Amino acid sequence: MIIGRGLAGLYGLSVRLRALSGWQRYAAASSLGAISATAFAPMFLIPLLVPAFTGLLWLFQGAESPKKAALIGWAFGVGHFAVGLYWVGAAFLVHSTKHAWMMPFAVLGLAVGMGLFHCLVGYTLARLKYRGIDRLIAFVAIWLFVEWLRSWIFTGFPWNLIGAVWTFSDSMLQLASVTGVWGLSVVTLFFAAAPAVLFEENDLNLSEMKRRVSFVFVAFLLPLIVWSGGALRLGALTSEDEGFVENVNLRLVQPNIRQADKWKPKLRGDHVVKQINMSASKGFKDITHVIWPETAVPYILASNRELRSSISRIVPPSGFLITGAPRVEEVAIPDSGDGDGQKVERKFKNSVHVMNRRGDIVGTYDKFHLVPFGEYAPLRDWFPFIEKLTAGSSDFSPGPGPQTLSLPGLPPVSALICYEIIFPGAVVDSANRPDWILNVTNDGWFGITSGPHQHFGMAQLRAVEEGIPVIRVANTGISASIDAYGRVVESVGLGVAGVLDTRLPKKIPLATVFSGIGNYSVLFLLLVMLLPLVFRSKIRVKLK
Repeated sequence: MIIGRGLAGLYGLSVRLRALSGWQRYAAASSLGAISATAFAPMFLIPLLVPAFTGLLWLFQGAESPKKAALIGWAFGVGHFAVGLYWVGAAFLVHSTKHAWMMPFAVLGLAVGMGLFHCLVGYTLARLKYRGIDRLIAFVAIWLFVEWLRSWIFTGFPWNLIGAVWTFSDSMLQLASVTGVWGLSVVTLFFAAAPAVLFEENDLNLSEMKRRVSFVFVAFLLPLIVWSGGALRLGALTSEDEGFVENVNLRLVQPNIRQADKWKPKLRGDHVVKQINMSASKGFKDITHVIWPETAVPYILASNRELRSSISRIVPPSGFLITGAPRVEEVAIPDSGDGDGQKVERKFKNSVHVMNRRGDIVGTYDKFHLVPFGEYAPLRDWFPFIEKLTAGSSDFSPGPGPQTLSLPGLPPVSALICYEIIFPGAVVDSANRPDWILNVTNDGWFGITSGPHQHFGMAQLRAVEEGIPVIRVANTGISASIDAYGRVVESVGLGVAGVLDTRLPKKIPLATVFSGIGNYSVLFLLLVMLLPLVFRSKIRVKLK
């Protein structure tokens, strides 16, 4: 009786959603998109994905044309990204007198722009005219393709790919070692949207209804199957698999410096002194390497020998200090005048320096994936009034790409700065694979919001995908040691100052499948879903 009433209620809801029109339809889509975003860190309200995506498919079904379906998808995307990326607005409050007025326009504008990707989902699904289970499979395939598209187009922004909702579960994450986050997205979408096939049509015969009920049952089991496989993988690990690199003891320094104070001329020296004192605190004699976060040194360190000499006292005798700092590169370019001379152009870099006990810089990495409006102003030549949020009027220049640094006494390392860690398949030099990934970042721009938690989860995903441990050092948190299976070994929480002494986890003995095929896994997943659809479509045509 209770089940019957529940099914009747769901059927009535599906009818009402399909019948919506005008502003009510788009308001419902936007609300469902907002609900779906609560499944990401730190809330992880996974069950709410089911009404969100099931409702979205019912709204798509009620669309009279591909154009209307596109608008439904766009409205869903606006709600989804407005809630999922609300924390971006916190960056505009750091220097509130200058930028606060831009905050609502930035958050809404980002959501409106990102929503265009979901607009493509609705339009394409409506054009294909599939029904039932085939329609659901097409929806998942299109969504996956669109997620991959937004991971690279216009420099890319793969933040909150739907598979990232599982970063709270070590076992669930293990699928990423084979398919990357993309496989988790597929599992999530089938699980969340499957109930839509039950009440899509009114004239289903008993046999077809049984088939659809069975499909929904299997779709609901998918997360459990993935979790079980991940648990088996983790349960089979030996003490050797979970070991640490010998003779490497890292000290991660999280100073928790307010972003509003970070670049103030009168305070910059104090910030450096604070990190020196934290680095030299109790237990320093056992440390082999000290790591500071992104732009921890708010000076041009490479050209300041006196500053390097002052800092070098906290470099372990046979180790290094690894720190973020801005860098200036002088490049000779031909003079545009009539003469044959050259002029020098100064290019600013967001860099990681490796410094030894003598104060010499023995390794440098330059960030290559810069943040639009954060580190450079897009379309500055066309719109000179556009400003970036970071200090200084000049844009940063990108480095050459992922780079493996080889340093005496340390396994080869891939350094990544800030949100470079969010790009699946693009975090290491495939020709010279490292043994660990170092991600230094400054999430101080975003305060105590969802942003740093989401950012941290993506570091876990990259560790599983590559089978390589990630050491994450953040100004305001979350700093942590993450092993090659995405598990947090030790961490310092968000919004506190602290020092974390940790050993370096080993990478897995055999390379992961994903580390070999990279984002070609998207193509494989698409083929697995779409080939059966094409095959069945041809059979139907022949039968007709």
